[in-house]
Amino acid sequence: MYTEKGQLDRSALIKQYQPLVRRLAHYMMAKLPASVEVDDLIQVGLIGLADALSRYESAQGVQFETFATQRIRGAMLDELRGNDWMSRGSRKSQKEIETTMRRLEHRLGRSPIESEIASEMGMSLVDYQSLLGKVRGTQLVYLEDMSRNGEEDDSFLDRHVADSEADPMNMLRDHRLRESLVAAIKSLPEREQYIMSMYYEQDMNLKEIAAVLDVTESRICQLHSQSIARLRAKMRSH
Repeated sequence: MYTEKGQLDRSALIKQYQPLVRRLAHYMMAKLPASVEVDDLIQVGLIGLADALSRYESAQGVQFETFATQRIRGAMLDELRGNDWMSRGSRKSQKEIETTMRRLEHRLGRSPIESEIASEMGMSLVDYQSLLGKVRGTQLVYLEDMSRNGEEDDSFLDRHVADSEADPMNMLRDHRLRESLVAAIKSLPEREQYIMSMYYEQDMNLKEIAAVLDVTESRICQLHSQSIARLRAKMRSH
C-alpha cells in the first residue's frame, strides 16, 4: 500500500494488520495468568508492528506477515519479561513439575500420568491440577527462544533471513532441535497430542477444544500446561 506520493502508507498497513496483532495477543493469553490484560499485549504488539514496518525490506526474501509476526511476538515477550510478571514461587513450582516428570519418565520408561506425578510430588490429584493452572505463563517458551541456547544473540529469523549467508552449523543445530521437538510431541499421551494439534496446528482456542473433547475450558488449560511442562522437561536434555 502506497500513498499518492509513492510512499509506503504506514497507517493503512497498521490498520490492515491489526487483526494479526489481536490474534497473536489472544493466542498468547492461553499461556498467561489472568493478571495479564490482553489490551496491554495488543498495545505493545502494535508497537512491534510499527517496528516491523520500519525495518522490513522485501529484498530479504521473507514475507512481511512472517517478519511482522516475529516482531510483534518479540515485543510482547520483551514487555512480559521486562515486567517480571511471574512470581518466584510459580517459577519454582514449574521447575519442580518438570524435574518430577523427568525423574518418573526415567524410572517408568514412559510418560507418567497425572496421578503418578501428583503422588510423586506428595499432593492430591486435585491440588496438582490446580497447580498446573497457576504455573501458566512460566511456560512461555518458543522455538526461537530455545534456538539461542541461552545466548543473547539474534533470533532464528534474524539469523536465517538470508539463507545464502547462513552458518551451516547453526542450520544443522536448528534442524536437530526441530527433530527433537517433533519427537517430544509424538511421545506425549494421545489426548495431549490432540490438544497440541488443535491449538497449534488448527489454531483452535481453548474454548473450542474444550467443546470438542467435552470437558471444561479450565481442564484444557491444565492439560495444555502439563503438555508444555512435558516438552520443556524433554527439551532441557537437548
